[in-house]
Amino acid sequence: MDALPSLNLSEQEMYQAICDRDTRYEGQFIIGVKTTGIFCRPGCRAKTPKKENISFFPDAATAAKSGFRPCKICQPLVPSDTPPNWIQPLLTRLEREPGERIKDQDLREMGLAPERVRRWFQKHHQMSFQAYQRATKMGQALGQLNYDDNKAASVIDTAFSLGYESLSGFQHAFKQQFDLPPTKSGEKTLITLTRISTPIGPLLAGACDQGICLLEFIDRWMLATQLKRLTKRMNALFAPGQHPHFDQLKLQLDQYFAGDRKTFELPLVMNGTPFQQRVWQQLMTIPSGTTRSYSEQAAAIGQPTATRAVAKANGDNMLAIVVPCHRVIGADGSLTGYGGGLPRKRFLLALEGAGEF
Repeated sequence: MDALPSLNLSEQEMYQAICDRDTRYEGQFIIGVKTTGIFCRPGCRAKTPKKENISFFPDAATAAKSGFRPCKICQPLVPSDTPPNWIQPLLTRLEREPGERIKDQDLREMGLAPERVRRWFQKHHQMSFQAYQRATKMGQALGQLNYDDNKAASVIDTAFSLGYESLSGFQHAFKQQFDLPPTKSGEKTLITLTRISTPIGPLLAGACDQGICLLEFIDRWMLATQLKRLTKRMNALFAPGQHPHFDQLKLQLDQYFAGDRKTFELPLVMNGTPFQQRVWQQLMTIPSGTTRSYSEQAAAIGQPTATRAVAKANGDNMLAIVVPCHRVIGADGSLTGYGGGLPRKRFLLALEGAGEF
């Protein structure tokens, strides 16, 4: 399950709350049901899903980013206190058509001021209404990808199963979904995508014939940017499906989170400038259970004055966990930034035995 470490509740306690429909846990977590793609409140009246089919999230926005849509029974978009009458028609519309793109003009036609709507979503979901819609749209696209099952399926078969008449039809829809630039004429690189669940949230993995070229947390705000960079650097086409490299990736990630693996032995494709690649290669020399500062990393690549450039290259790493940018911390021992969020960075360092942060 995807229980996030910031929840401060055990999986068993949260699951028991779901079984008991215990409304005292309202606001503490949200559940996503993998078999239906729906996210719910802890006290939802719907049939209780099996424990292995549940992902836990700290809030509705995170669940939406991860590919789940709101439940029509418990209405998780609606705050526990009764929302004002003016917002109710919009919430009803979102529940009826979660994938609809509602523009500012549409809000005005409903008699709603876009600024007021943005403030309401910011207060109750920590993001503006348009940002929530973008997150939901991205989540729905990613939610269509295979959820790490063991069924072999060709890329084309998977595209057909999603309702596209051809692989090119899926490619076009995916590019529109992520605002990706068109690929250039000439030889193209097919990147196969899948979702991999982990104890700290789902990852989007990408593989080409040469190796793993993408591993990012699905809710990372820079994911769309990373996909654009891959499109440009590799002249890439994207499609959901299975790839031989995914089997080893999933196995080694399972071993890592079980505490049985310290390093990864995978073919990796690092797409970046020569400087970025030097930084990323140096990251892979940091032993599990230890940390380095950004200045130490800069010195290690022979450019001791390039601390800021090293920090930026760390942030541009497209291969989370396997290229361990989470092992770099501030000179004062603080965690500093991490694309997947500081709670995940803290979790990974604790898992590796690097101490408490």
